[in-house]
Order: sequence, then C-alpha cells, then structure tokens
Amino acid sequence: MKLVSVVGNRPQFIKSAPLSLALREAGIEEVVVHTGQHYDRELSQVFFEELGLPEPRHRLDLRTADPSWMEPALAETLFAEDPDLVLVSGDTNSTLAGARAAVEAGIPLVHVEAGLRSGDLAMPEERTRIEVDRIATILFCPDERSADTLAREGVHGEIHVVGDVMADAAKRFVPAARKRYPVAFKPGSYVVATVHREANVVQPRLGRIVQGLNHIRMRVIFPAHPRTRYRLRREQLRLAQRVQIVDPLGYFELASLASQAHAVVTDSGGLQKEAYWYGVPCVTLRPSTEWVDTVEAGANVLVDDAPDAIAAAVEAAKMPKKRPVLYGDGHAAERIAKVLLATMRGR
Repeated sequence: MKLVSVVGNRPQFIKSAPLSLALREAGIEEVVVHTGQHYDRELSQVFFEELGLPEPRHRLDLRTADPSWMEPALAETLFAEDPDLVLVSGDTNSTLAGARAAVEAGIPLVHVEAGLRSGDLAMPEERTRIEVDRIATILFCPDERSADTLAREGVHGEIHVVGDVMADAAKRFVPAARKRYPVAFKPGSYVVATVHREANVVQPRLGRIVQGLNHIRMRVIFPAHPRTRYRLRREQLRLAQRVQIVDPLGYFELASLASQAHAVVTDSGGLQKEAYWYGVPCVTLRPSTEWVDTVEAGANVLVDDAPDAIAAAVEAAKMPKKRPVLYGDGHAAERIAKVLLATMRGR
C-alpha cells in the first residue's frame, strides 16, 4: 500500500512529522514529494533535519509558488509512482497543485485540514480550500465546525473528524524545543511577529503593519520571510530599534521563542493555532481567520493592518482563564493512519 504526500512549505513540513511516523507504524509506504515552493534552506531543508522527516524521494526543485507550474511535474511524478492515494494538507499553492495533479492522474485524493473557512474569498487560500475539498475523496477535519461546513457545502468525499496534526507536533516537540533552544530573554518580556502573506507585504498594508510594530512598547523579535525582508528594503521601511529583525527560524527555535512570548503578532494560520496551544495570546494581522474558535475563546484578536489596533491589542493581550480544548488531543495522525489503512485494504 503506497501513499504519496505532497509538501512544499513550512506548515506542511511540520504536519508531515507526526503523520509520517503514524503512517510508517501503520505499515503504509509513504513517498514524499517536495515541490520546492519554499526553496530557501531556512524555510525548507532545516525542517527535514530538525523534525526527522524522511528524505523526499522526489525533490522537484521548482522554486515557484505558481500551481500551474507545479501541476505538470507533480502529475508526471504521480504517473511514475502509481500510488493508491495522494495526500495534501492545508491551503497552499502546493496543496492546490497536488490536488489537481491527483485528479489528472486519476488517483483518489486525501485532504488533511479540510473544511476550514474564513469567509474571505479575496484570500487565495480560501479559494484553494474550497476547490480541494470539492475534489477530495477523503477529508480529515480538525473539528466538528469544519465537518459541518463540508456537510452544508455538499462535498462528495468521506468526512472524518480527527483533530489537527499540528497539535500532535506541538505536544511532541515543544518541550524538546525549549530545552534545545533556551530563550535569551525573560519569558513574557517580548513579542514575536511574523508577516509573510502576499497581501500583507505590499503597500500600503506593509507600511501600516510596520507602523503598528513600531508602536509596540516591548521588544519585538521579527523572524522575516525572505520576501518580506526584500519588500522592507525595497519600500525603505524603517523598523524601530525595539523591533529586532532576524533570519527565518527553524521550527524548534521558533516554537521555543513563541511559546514563551507575551504575545504573537502574525498573519500565519498555523501560528495562530500554535499560540493557542502554547497558552500565548495572538494578534492576527488579517480581517478574518479560518481559526474562528480561537477568536471566540478570547485568545486571538483580529486587527487587520490598523497600526493603533496592533499596538493596543498587544498591550492588552492575555489568555482567558479557562480555555476549551481546540483542534484535537494530539492523536490526529494516528486516527488518520487508521482510516487510510482501512480505506486501502478495502480497495
């Protein structure tokens, strides 16, 4: 029994770690295909090294985020491997290209993290989620809200609520991350910021976000995506002395840093969830989020790109005294492997 996993960026590498282990323990052969969407070493290879992921059998090294460029190479790889299933996760361009390639190759598609919706169709990620869910054969949801969304939309695939594999990764790796990468600052004395979405690294939004970061009165550690750093230079945007821009961090180092911060300021979907599991309040630089439950729980605030709102939200940031358990119990990967094994045996 063979399954091809398509990965291409940071969140997918993290999800792959617990999932690859669970697949291996279930006796399912996994072939990892790396599209090359993230080809900077600090955004790609470092995750394979740190998380102990199996080396990709196929490195397409496409160095593009354009799904139309990825799809033919992925389809060719799928025809050559002839797997029983193709697995994609999340909502990236690699997700979309992998899903379309699976359809072209006539191979059933599995979507991990299915059913999420922000309600904002201006986001390419939202359109990707909808398209991939409509063509997937098996859909693994992080919670009942997502499953209900898929049921309302009338998707044709099998729906399973399993929890979130990123919760598995957080539970497994964060304690080790803190030991491996001790933080040089007093816990709770600093803020971690990440900005990478295309909509946020163009003007005037990027300038407004920088203004908001500059208004934060605490030290801000800002691991900058290469694209973000380039845009900051090109637009000649100056960061306050308190805002310390650093190179992209590996998963372990970022987990240690973010899990001990006063707050996380981000436009990342994955980091919003991780902050919740760490018990760290989140300030989200978007007008909407697919992780609605974190907002409803009072652990996440949507500020969009409003400078004053960014600084004010950080100042007031605190976690609610009682937090519901969101997005799983750390055993999602095991449930996914069990369903896939039963599905493959039934074919």
